[in-house]
Amino acid sequence: MRLTPEQNEFAASVAELCRREGGAREAHDDVLYRKMAALGWIGAGLPAEFGGADGGMVDICVFLEQTARGMAPIGGFTTSIIVAEAYRRFGSPEQKKLVIGGVAEGEVASIAMSEPEAGSDVGALTCRAERRDGGWVINGQKTWCSNAHIANTILLVARTSSEGGKHDGLTMFHVPADSAGLTVKGIETLGGSDVNDLYFTDCVLPADAVVGKVGEGWRQLMAGLNLERLILAAGMLGTAQRAFDDTLAYVRERRQFGKPIGTFQAIRHRLADLATEIECCRLLVYRVAELVDEDPERLLPREASMAKLKVTETAKKVALEGMQMMGGYGHAMEFDMQRHVRSTLVSTVYGGTSEIQRDIIGKTYGL
Repeated sequence: MRLTPEQNEFAASVAELCRREGGAREAHDDVLYRKMAALGWIGAGLPAEFGGADGGMVDICVFLEQTARGMAPIGGFTTSIIVAEAYRRFGSPEQKKLVIGGVAEGEVASIAMSEPEAGSDVGALTCRAERRDGGWVINGQKTWCSNAHIANTILLVARTSSEGGKHDGLTMFHVPADSAGLTVKGIETLGGSDVNDLYFTDCVLPADAVVGKVGEGWRQLMAGLNLERLILAAGMLGTAQRAFDDTLAYVRERRQFGKPIGTFQAIRHRLADLATEIECCRLLVYRVAELVDEDPERLLPREASMAKLKVTETAKKVALEGMQMMGGYGHAMEFDMQRHVRSTLVSTVYGGTSEIQRDIIGKTYGL
């Protein structure tokens, strides 16, 4: 994998801004996010006709890696770019202009799929959308919806029919975040309250709220999995690198028995192994990103799942090893290592657990 001169300049510019203004403890800083949008970075991978830069998956991965490494508080980006891609593929011209254009300008979008009884098994969802008076009425609950509390738009996946298999009868809907009948309630987690429960109570949507085709929600979701898994992998690649950087800085300075602890073979070899694993992750992420850019319509279930699995598991290992090498300081709230641990632990759960990724990879081999 070799970045172009323009992509290298992009990476350097993002890294420099993050060095000056990153490192914040909050998950999403709207001022910084819109500043990045004004620079054209949020729309780096979006179509030019809607305010983007017509870049590709490699450009998105560059941005994600550098912002995560720089700890930029722009948590709204990941769901926004996933939602924007769904609208690019399936939205009406009006929906594309509204949502993709809004994301390019710095608005946040969220997606609502999971339910209390439908997590890894998304096809088991029961939140219903019923036709009524020429429109749709939504009733049900969604959960673990990242960034819904700061979103302008929510892309909802709801059941419109119970006929056929469980993956039939699902439909995507465009839901303005201020819609009557929608209640957003934060869920307290180890990482804060960036995920939410959504309650739909007779939430009325117009007929043209459908994104794509009625009953085609599952197929449409599958079409976006390359992007989702790569986005999560690229972000965790940056977090893994930052956890490594922080550990390296610590072991170079921390002295015990008269010398820096990084000079002890036990520490030096652990860092060598972690550095090698991170570089393997980087090569995998950007290789899969190149495959996506070669043919954006091609599904890459094996490769995208491999990237998500390998990078998130590696990031978790790097953070836990970093905490161990930093001793008590790695556990202290005044240092960032505890934050790296919390964010990497959950990365192996959201967006499809590591177990689900392994199952998908296995199935691509006919198992």
